[in-house]
Amino acid sequence: MRTIGLLGGMTWHSTVDYYRLINHAVQSRLGGSHSARMILYSVEFQEFEDLQTAGDWTRLTELMTAAALKVQTAGADVLVICANTMHKTADDLAGVLRIPILHIADAAAAEISRLGLRTVGLLGTRYTMEMDFYTKRLEEKHGLKVLIPEPADRTIVHDVIYHELAKGEIREDSRAAYVGIIEKLRDRGAQGVILGCTEIPLLIKPGDGPLPVFDTTALHAQAAVDFALS
Repeated sequence: MRTIGLLGGMTWHSTVDYYRLINHAVQSRLGGSHSARMILYSVEFQEFEDLQTAGDWTRLTELMTAAALKVQTAGADVLVICANTMHKTADDLAGVLRIPILHIADAAAAEISRLGLRTVGLLGTRYTMEMDFYTKRLEEKHGLKVLIPEPADRTIVHDVIYHELAKGEIREDSRAAYVGIIEKLRDRGAQGVILGCTEIPLLIKPGDGPLPVFDTTALHAQAAVDFALS
């Protein structure tokens, strides 16, 4: 079994899910008392949130690089960045690390393609929805058409993530707002929706809306297990 390196804390709520999902999958596949070999480095998220708000992606890349190198030095065989947004730094990290990075967008795209879907909606932070590091990878590497919500709805999605989900707060009115946004994406042609923030699955579950949803936390965790046991 290879050692999975988790770069987490973005936020800790979803990092807990990574740890649980990975260990549960390993035990299910190997039986007995098996669990995953993992190394976890957890960042201080307020610092990251402040830098994101300030648009200081240079400093964020420096922090991510330093953290990723610590995970590598500790003995990880692969890096799993436990956040969609911070995959903005993935290409920079790949140029520094000796170990591979399992990209969260690739994990989502593999499941979308397996189901034969070609047009998907994307929910996430404003950075994930509006910058091209995520949608471009889905479109150019995997041939998907990606739809994002209209500007006012992007604000709702973003604010719920940072003001509620990042603090572990789950609200029914926010769930209803997200479902309404998913319905609008369906009306524009989306065949499914990527939950492109690892906190969104805390709020939106399969069956909550009119479309299949792709839980990037669960799919990324499964990809890590596949790598570790391959």
